[in-house]
Amino acid sequence: MIQGPITGGQHGWAFNRPLIDLAAKGFVEAEYFLEGQAVTYGPVAGAELGRDGKWTVEPKGKVPFKTRFLVYRPADPAKFNGTVVVCWNNVTAGYELFFGEGPEVLEEGYAYVCATVQAVGVHGFEANPQGLAAWDAERYGSLSIPTDDASYDIFSQVARAVGPAREGAVDPMGGLAVKRVIGLGASQSAGRLSTYINAVHPLAPEQGGHAFDGYMLQIYFGGGTAIEGSDPPVRVSPGAPGAARPLPRAQNLIREDLDVPAMIVNTELEAIACLKVRQPDTERFRTWEAAALTHVSYQAQLTRNEKYQRDFGVAPAAPSEDMNRIYLQPFYDAALHHMNRWVNEGAPPPSQPLINFDADGKVVRDRHGIATGGVRLPQADAPVAMNSSAPVSDDFSGRLRGSNRPFDAATRDALYGDEAGYLARFRQAAAAAVAAGVMMPRDVEPAVAEAVLEYRRARALTAREPATTAG
Repeated sequence: MIQGPITGGQHGWAFNRPLIDLAAKGFVEAEYFLEGQAVTYGPVAGAELGRDGKWTVEPKGKVPFKTRFLVYRPADPAKFNGTVVVCWNNVTAGYELFFGEGPEVLEEGYAYVCATVQAVGVHGFEANPQGLAAWDAERYGSLSIPTDDASYDIFSQVARAVGPAREGAVDPMGGLAVKRVIGLGASQSAGRLSTYINAVHPLAPEQGGHAFDGYMLQIYFGGGTAIEGSDPPVRVSPGAPGAARPLPRAQNLIREDLDVPAMIVNTELEAIACLKVRQPDTERFRTWEAAALTHVSYQAQLTRNEKYQRDFGVAPAAPSEDMNRIYLQPFYDAALHHMNRWVNEGAPPPSQPLINFDADGKVVRDRHGIATGGVRLPQADAPVAMNSSAPVSDDFSGRLRGSNRPFDAATRDALYGDEAGYLARFRQAAAAAVAAGVMMPRDVEPAVAEAVLEYRRARALTAREPATTAG
């Protein structure tokens, strides 16, 4: 049963909603509740959930649930491109993280659905709960997800609630003619999506399978989660319990007999984790690995912090100026653009070179410390700083945020001469990225504007440092 649109509550807005006014962008933002019985799954007797990803499961039982999903959709049906992206909301922090308001979605007319499918999203962690019910009991107090074992089928049910064959008196899509549905998960959610792809997607529709037309796994560490007795989420916020388990890594492939497209969109950090489960590109599978990028960028952390302050009323610590400063969103947007064409029976995303590793499994870096190979955004091919996955601190969050070390004056001058020379080279690198299909033309000018600031930042930060010999 679908209920909504949902309004009211103590705060008067949906948790983690965009910072921007979607109506000004021609979009409708609406939240809905979904209530019913969710199937739980277990391995078929004698089946092994092995490295090949060809997992065979069956329904084991049902549990009651009530959850929410947040919809962004074009107000004008003529501007809808026919594709819905359903995001598996991430609960690593003990509250939900998602971002569906990027340029590709808003300018190309997608609908984006942010789905609460895990227990922590509703109930939070036991210590200092920050889930939906604790954040706004008036709005969300009736929600309940008793176990993450139900998360897989809840994800299917959200997809069907917004898909082409949806039924019922309440239509979250406002009558839009949906053609395709893409399932998306990032980081910890990508691990759960991996399990969903390998185990649940192949099932018959009446058992919860075949709810999606394609899948995108972003910043994926290479391993799925349990289908039953699901692993607890990894908490990365202060005060994390000592029993929290590490993210799964290098455990399983994406099954090669998948009948819909799947794409892994990784940075340098996850490429390291996935090295032992790399798969070749096929007619139904792609992997992109971006050199010099890492799991969390400075720009993304600023957005997270601003949302956190709005929603919780407390200003979090400012992000380190030394963390990686290459924005992930343009990379994601280019991948989604190709993915949309692919699920609509067009050409697959262009294959890209992978990051280079040596015989010991270490990233091969150039003389500036930047990874070689892989997808080359202009910040990697025309650098003014060393951006990498190498952390500046060894805590869990630090390992996700990588590092940024501006070049000294001697290195900058040897590479570019001056700011004008740098920007000319940066534009060449951006043009190459657009030609390779890993950057959208609309993202070039914002990147150039940011490049100006980064050049001047590097110049200011290194003005009083002793010069090193340029390579």
